[in-house]
Formats: sequence, structure tokens, C-alpha cells
Amino acid sequence: MKTRIQFLLLAASLAALPGILQAQPSAHYVPGSEGIKGASLPPPGVYFRDYNYFYTAVQLNDPSGNKDGPPNFDVFTYANIPRVIWITDTKLFGGFVGVDGLLPLVYQSVKAGGSDSSTFGIGDLFAEGTLSWHPKQFDFAIGSGIWAPTGDSGKPNTTTRVGAGFWTFMQTAGATWYIDEEKTWAVSVLNRYEFSTAQRDADVIPGQTYTLEWGVSKGVSKEADLVVVGYYQQQVNPNSGASYSSRSRVAAVGPEVSVMFPKPMLFVSFRYLYEFMAESRAQGNAFTLTLTKRF
Repeated sequence: MKTRIQFLLLAASLAALPGILQAQPSAHYVPGSEGIKGASLPPPGVYFRDYNYFYTAVQLNDPSGNKDGPPNFDVFTYANIPRVIWITDTKLFGGFVGVDGLLPLVYQSVKAGGSDSSTFGIGDLFAEGTLSWHPKQFDFAIGSGIWAPTGDSGKPNTTTRVGAGFWTFMQTAGATWYIDEEKTWAVSVLNRYEFSTAQRDADVIPGQTYTLEWGVSKGVSKEADLVVVGYYQQQVNPNSGASYSSRSRVAAVGPEVSVMFPKPMLFVSFRYLYEFMAESRAQGNAFTLTLTKRF
């Protein structure tokens, strides 16, 4: 077994950001949820992972990427996302079979013009099945999962809500390449694609969404890695039935540090992502503190 067990999991997310951020929400998956070696699944075992996600923005952009929207715009989101992962010893097509699920708790606050609203509640449930392979210099993983609209989605024009109000089927595929034999350098790429059903209380079918997450990491010791990570998310086609037909997209980059504590089998990582481009949505900053425990 490798001296450093990779706990970074294939798919992680939280409920969609407020509808005002994207005019009409299209994606369940929030980019940047995974970071260092984001395409690597752990070896067989049972794991508990806790994501603490913070997002802030004071800028809302138009379809050309220029600052637009109401004055005094200010949004803050915090999500605590507990997740249970089980990677079994069972193999299919040579890969380990795994299952996992999460249910986020989300707080959101939106200020725009003279309005000020906030909400807290349970977000949308996610569950998936995965397959993972670990040849000598690579990790490969694929997954197929579903988002269920368990969170309160509110009315279609509600600016603060913790549920998206529609079902989403998400497909995932990724790979991590360990460049040197000692595996101190790694490059990871993770791809996701979402297909959604009609939004609750609205005659709108959200457009399909593609998300790319990447990372380049360097192990500075047996217990610590330093990383540059980033993401790109693109709404592939407009929302069907919506009066607002623009497609949103966003890109970000930033640093991450990951530390392993061998005795308790605990991993801790912290990353910051700066959104340097956004269209038809908010442009801001994301911070994520992640704790992973193997049992």
C-alpha cells in the first residue's frame, strides 16, 4: 500500500447557490468542491468526510462577463456537508466498487438593492456508485450519481433557497498521474456532466452543465502536499422554457495545502479559489476546509 493513502474522493458537492447568482440555476454541482488529487478514490474501507464550504461575492456579471446587476450586491454561502464513503473489496472490470452519499446543511444570505434575505436548511441529497483503478503511476475513477430535490427550493423567483428543485443525473470520470516514481508530483483532472429534469413549480428544464476540476501537487514531506488547483464550469445549452436564455460559465484558480495525521488516520485540507472569470452569474471567492477520517 502507498505510504500516503489517497482520501480525495471522486464527487462532492452542495446544494445550488441562490437562483439570483445564475439567473436560472442549471447545475447542482458547485465547482471547486474537490481539490488535490480530486480524481483519486481511496483504497477499500469505510470513510467519513466533512466539507466546510464558504462562498462570498460582491459582483454579479452579465453574459459578456462585465459587472452588472443591482447595487449593494453581496452574497454569502456556508455549507456543511457530511459524507459517508464505502469502497468495497468487490471488483468489476478490474476496478473496486464503491458507494457514497451526502446531505448538505446550507446557510445563505443575499443582499441586493434594498432587499436583504437569508435562509438555512437541508439541501439536496446526492448518492452515487463508483469504480476505481490504481495502476502503478495512475489512479482512474468513474462514477454515476443522482441528486434528489430534498431541499426547500422555494418559489421559482426566490433569491435564497437551499434546494435546486429538480432531479439531476451526474456522470463523472477522472485520472491522476504521478509523474515521478516516488509519487511526489501529481497532476489530476476530474470531469463531470449533469443532465437535469424540470424544475419544481416552474416550466423550466435546466440546461446541461460540464465541470472540469484540475490540480498540480507537490509532496513537501510524507505528511504534507502543496497544490495549485482550479476549475471551469460551463452551462452547455440554455434552460428550456426560461425567458432568460443566457448560458453561465465560471473559472477559478488558487492554492491548497493538505496534511495527513497518521495515528488517527485523519486528513485535513484547506484551499482558496479566486474566480477570475464569470458570465451570467456571480464572481467571487470560495474557501473549503475538508476533514477526512478512515475507520
